[in-house]
Amino acid sequence: MSEPTPHNAAERAPQKRSEMQVRPTAPIVPEANVSGNALMCVIAIMAFLACLTYGAVSMVRATAASWQSQISREITIQIKPDDKLDMEAALRDARDLALTFTGTKDGQIVDRAATARLLEPWLGEGLDLDELPVPRLVIITIDERNPPDFAAMRQALTETIPQAFLDDHRTWVNRLVAMAETTAWIGTAVLVLVFTAMVLTVIFATRGALSGNRHIIEVLHFVGAEAGFVASEFQKHFLKISLKGSFAGGALAALVFAIAGYWQSSSLATPESDQATALFGTFSVGLSGYLGIAATMLIIALLTTLTARFTVMRTIFEIDRIRSDPARTDGLPSS
Repeated sequence: MSEPTPHNAAERAPQKRSEMQVRPTAPIVPEANVSGNALMCVIAIMAFLACLTYGAVSMVRATAASWQSQISREITIQIKPDDKLDMEAALRDARDLALTFTGTKDGQIVDRAATARLLEPWLGEGLDLDELPVPRLVIITIDERNPPDFAAMRQALTETIPQAFLDDHRTWVNRLVAMAETTAWIGTAVLVLVFTAMVLTVIFATRGALSGNRHIIEVLHFVGAEAGFVASEFQKHFLKISLKGSFAGGALAALVFAIAGYWQSSSLATPESDQATALFGTFSVGLSGYLGIAATMLIIALLTTLTARFTVMRTIFEIDRIRSDPARTDGLPSS
């Protein structure tokens, strides 16, 4: 076998240097490992819970606002039956009297057939209203921006028709507002708990990744790598994980609301859909709800990234403090 000539060795040297230049370098933080996949699943679950809570709160607020708007547009005059009272005449008089007040738009007398239908769920079909002391109703539509004087109207009705009672639904409106506020506070508390748990999880995951790569980080840091460079590497790693996890959880939550809205729209006029609509309103969160879910996903990704960066910077600061303490570095090899 002939030895390579200097000319051949000179030709091979650039090739070797080229191969060394294109050789890929391993990242400081592994792209995919068990802890990263587990953290991604945890972030996905928390993002799903956070987006689901946000959508539910938005849905309850919209439903309460719809109820409040519908109730505030109408008032009800209830007339109790009496042996000496001409019910039909009293209903007309109550309607005409209410319409004389400024702020009223229209009045409608609930006829006997409609009254019987209202009582069917509780008393069954085939009711004879003459045999039962069933009150009759007059529904008055009012101007929401310029409502009438309810106190004056109530006093006038009492003086004209003693059996009449005016219900302006203020009690129900106040209860709905209180319920909406309570639900919003509960939802906000759940979101805070979810974000807190996520921050703690990211802190532990970041410290675990630091422990596994601590010797590499120390070498890089002591030979001149800035803390910001090391933190940025971890930041990129956790940004990818958080984006994947938050997108998966947020997309699943949006899919849940979309399926629920489709089920409700496809099962209209059924007892199940009517009861669900009466209790929760429409399951559609609308464009603002989906934009809020997307914003929640971005907040989760940003919060995860900032938490990882802060944890890395704090850990490097602790390493520097230990190295600068002579009492702690006695007996350790010098760098």
